[in-house]
Amino acid sequence: MNNDLKSFTRGKLTEELTRLGLPDFRTKQIFKWLWQKGVTHWEEMTDIAKPLREELSTRFYISELKQKSRLGSAKHGAVKYLFQLGDGKEIESVWLKDANRRTVCVSTQVGCNLGCNFCRTSHMGFKRNLTAGEIAGQVIKVAKGQSERITNVVFMGMGEPLLNYDATLDAARILNDDFGLKIGARKITISTAGVIPGIKKMAGEPEQFKLAVSLNAADQKTRERLMPISTQYPLNKLIPAIKEFIRIKNKRVTFEYVMLKNINDTRKDAENLIMLLSGIPCKINLIPFNAYPGCAFEPSSEGHIAGFRAWLMPHLPTVTIRKSQGSKILAGCGQLAVEKNT
Repeated sequence: MNNDLKSFTRGKLTEELTRLGLPDFRTKQIFKWLWQKGVTHWEEMTDIAKPLREELSTRFYISELKQKSRLGSAKHGAVKYLFQLGDGKEIESVWLKDANRRTVCVSTQVGCNLGCNFCRTSHMGFKRNLTAGEIAGQVIKVAKGQSERITNVVFMGMGEPLLNYDATLDAARILNDDFGLKIGARKITISTAGVIPGIKKMAGEPEQFKLAVSLNAADQKTRERLMPISTQYPLNKLIPAIKEFIRIKNKRVTFEYVMLKNINDTRKDAENLIMLLSGIPCKINLIPFNAYPGCAFEPSSEGHIAGFRAWLMPHLPTVTIRKSQGSKILAGCGQLAVEKNT
């Protein structure tokens, strides 16, 4: 049974080709063709002899995402893509323009099984994990549709990245590779709703990928209401795991906090957040909730979010209010979903 060529990191592909008696430079050739030139067929790799291409094509295939739709425009700072996978299932990805950054937000799963109550993706349920090639492939497909170079990648689309750990990390390595898309490790952010085993495992990885934690509440009761995963991974265990990650990696983490009217935006919530994160090297992103049809939550007002930030300062000095992008085309944080998925 042949394997998807795009799901191999350069190291893993080298191991495969070495077993076939091929030298290391073949891996570098193939990687450049796949990720820097974006070829989708073996015949396009013209510096590899035809007999060898034919032999390799019996062992490996080259997957490709099929673009089904594109909404938005670069002019307005957000473009949402709908991609069809090889088995007919569909995912969404988003291109974002902000200051000097050109970011792709990628999905790691078809749907999600965490059931976060404010997230539209949760209504899909979980269909399957994506492969490393399907995850990294979103970036190259989006890049082909844009005139500006991709500078950042965030694993914040559909799904929980750390519940698809191996494929997520391999995709990040492919994107970071000098023979891949050459995106700096510090420009790649992997987000989690708080999967403690994945956080601990990621702390031991050699790469300096950034970690973002979707927090959304600073007390256990509210967080369980919003994010059922908090029952399995409660705050009193999650925070120590994050502290250990920071100690090992010697870098701060980002906490994402979606602002929900009358749910997590009171003065008491701010005080809880100060107590929870005091002394932790971190950045806090306050995110205006992006409503969608049928949702039961309302966003906090702009003025209230600004006030919430003021309550946090100067106790937690690195607090930003993230500009909402793409919400009008349901491309904002928590809005990605595909209605029809077999």
